[in-house]
Amino acid sequence: MHPAATAHPYRDTDVVDARAPRFLQGTVGLVSLLALLTGWWALLAVLALQLAAGLVLGRRYCLPCVFYFEVVQPRLGEGEVEDARPVRFANIVGLSFLTAASLAHAIGWIGVGRTLAGMVATLALLAAATGFCAGCEMYKLAARLRGVRPGHLDNVDLADFGLSPNGRVVVGFTHPLCTGCREMEHRLEGQEGRLVLVDISKRHDLARKYHVAVVPTAVAVEGDGRVVARLA
Repeated sequence: MHPAATAHPYRDTDVVDARAPRFLQGTVGLVSLLALLTGWWALLAVLALQLAAGLVLGRRYCLPCVFYFEVVQPRLGEGEVEDARPVRFANIVGLSFLTAASLAHAIGWIGVGRTLAGMVATLALLAAATGFCAGCEMYKLAARLRGVRPGHLDNVDLADFGLSPNGRVVVGFTHPLCTGCREMEHRLEGQEGRLVLVDISKRHDLARKYHVAVVPTAVAVEGDGRVVARLA
């Protein structure tokens, strides 16, 4: 019997069990491959509707997600819990490609539809098999292009964290359910300076102000607010 999951699948939407996206990607990849092999192009539209339902209405309306959380996770136990934002962006990318493939087949552009469906099947199965998520990497790249990168965060207003200028501090942006965040906390406890943790589930304002694209994120800050190192 596995212990209860720390992150509720339908309420704690800021984070996600890392196995859940891979299960969804595997489902999308296999069904897309089936559509390619059989010519049942309506399957692409069904997949698009499922992704749209999960994005707009929540995970409990995405059937592969529900199957994972209700059937698979209780048997395997909870995997690592990670930031859900890159995964959500990847689902938006998948939805866009599946919608375009469905429309292409509907208007008779079979070659275009097959190409798009093939790209979805390939990338989704790659993600399911290896953990490499192209959409997640696109999210991180887009964040860097928007200026959300290590070199951009060069100053911190210590007053935002209830601190006064007094020696070096380490500021970590975390989520209470994030596995990597807990590991980061243990690792940073031995760092020079006081450790201050910011829960982004409660402080969305600070996450936006300091361009925190993913958690965990941590920086070392001197007493004058100058960021001197990116630690996570």
